[in-house]
This record gives sequence, C-alpha cells and structure tokens, in this order.
Amino acid sequence: MKDVKTYIIGEISAEQFVPEHTFCYVIKGIMRLYDGNKTYDFNSGQAGLIRKNNLLRYVREKVDGEIAKVFITLDESFLKKFQAAHQTESGKFKSTEAVLSLPPNGLSDHFIHSLIPYYKSGKLEPVFANVKREELLLILLKQIPELAGVFFDYGIPQKINLEAFMNRNYKFNVSMERFAYLSGRSLSAFKRDFKSIFNDAPNHWLVCRRLAEAYFLIEKKHQRPSDIFVELGFETLSHFSFAFKKQFNILPSDLLRRKQE
Repeated sequence: MKDVKTYIIGEISAEQFVPEHTFCYVIKGIMRLYDGNKTYDFNSGQAGLIRKNNLLRYVREKVDGEIAKVFITLDESFLKKFQAAHQTESGKFKSTEAVLSLPPNGLSDHFIHSLIPYYKSGKLEPVFANVKREELLLILLKQIPELAGVFFDYGIPQKINLEAFMNRNYKFNVSMERFAYLSGRSLSAFKRDFKSIFNDAPNHWLVCRRLAEAYFLIEKKHQRPSDIFVELGFETLSHFSFAFKKQFNILPSDLLRRKQE
C-alpha cells in the first residue's frame, strides 16, 4: 500500500470548522471540499485558499494508490505581524466563497516542492515554518493583490439570517458555540433567536432535521446508512441507528431492505 502524505504548517482543526485562513495544495490525488452549499474539487497541481470562520468537510481520493497534500495555516497573529512588517494595506474582496480556487502559478509550484526536504527528518521546525509562511504570503499577494482584503480583515462574523444559516449548515457536527459564533450571536442570543424561529431547542431540532434527511436519502435515494451517517453529522453508525429507530420506529437498515424488496 502506497503512502498518504500530509505536510502541515500550523494547526488543523479537528472540527468541521476553519478557525484560520488555510492554504491548501494537492501534490497527488484529489481533494473534495464541501461548505454546506457547494463542492470544490482540487486535483494534482491545484491550490486553493480556505477562508476562516467557515464550516467545511473534506474527503480525499487516491490516484495510483497515493495522495499527498499541503495545508498551511495563516493565523491572525502571523498575519498582523506580516502586515506591520511589510506595511501592507488591507482592502475589499468581493467574493464571499468559503473556498477560493487559486490560478496556476509557477512560484507556488516551486514553493511547494521546496517544502519537501524540510520534512525528511520529521516535523518542520518553527523557525523555518514562519519563514516559509512569509514566503508563501508574498507569492500569493504578488499573484493576487486583492487577497489583502481577505488576509488582513480581522473582523468577526456579523449577525446573519439564522433560519437560512441553520438550514444550510445543519449537517455539520460542531458545537452550539460554533453555530452561535458563526451566526454573529452570543450563545444565549443564539438559543433565544433559535427558539423564536424554529420553536424548538437547537440540539433537538438538529437531530430531527438530520434524521428527516436520512429517511429521505434511504427511502427515496436508496442510500446505505453506513454511507450517510457521517455526512449527516452523526459520530457513529450505532448512535445514528439508535436515534433513527427511536424517531421512526424502524432501523435504517430495515427501511433500506424494505425499499429494495
């Protein structure tokens, strides 16, 4: 079995939440990102920028038994130091997409391959990590100066339409605190507004909404429970099956079997 390699500078969240801007590059294989509304595909040699304060899920596919990718986190502390050192102006950036596809750039390609030797002996040392992050940022701003409006915008999410936000993002398995923050609310305001809009508590509504979608996918699309439970925000198949049986008085596997007969 061939290797799966991931080269990381910075920290990657274990949640389906992106707390900091993250540059990604696929050396080999395919990476598919989903933001609750749109899917972004990156193939070998393609790069993208994942914007902070977004919910995102990604899957990977091997090519010739291999996948290799790079993630570089450009956190707010680093960006503020870079901006001060280089006297870089901020600005406006029109697109609100969670993931930006970056056009081909020879400098970016050379930069990626220059990273590999640093990982021969294990993890990249912090002193080199900061130098390489600065190099990457200089390359990206030279290629697309408008990205300054993304990198150097340090604002927090503003209050948005909660009903639309939740109907788009209910499949993501993140905490109530994350949902509240991304909707531009304190946790208490989030729960109060949620009750007013949905006439339900957030946790209960999420489970019911996910289960309703699961029932549709199994009954109408004949999808297997094992293929959908993670995508619908459940951590284990057993938990999903238990909740489904409690809600609909039938196991998801039995519903699928009945529809296939």
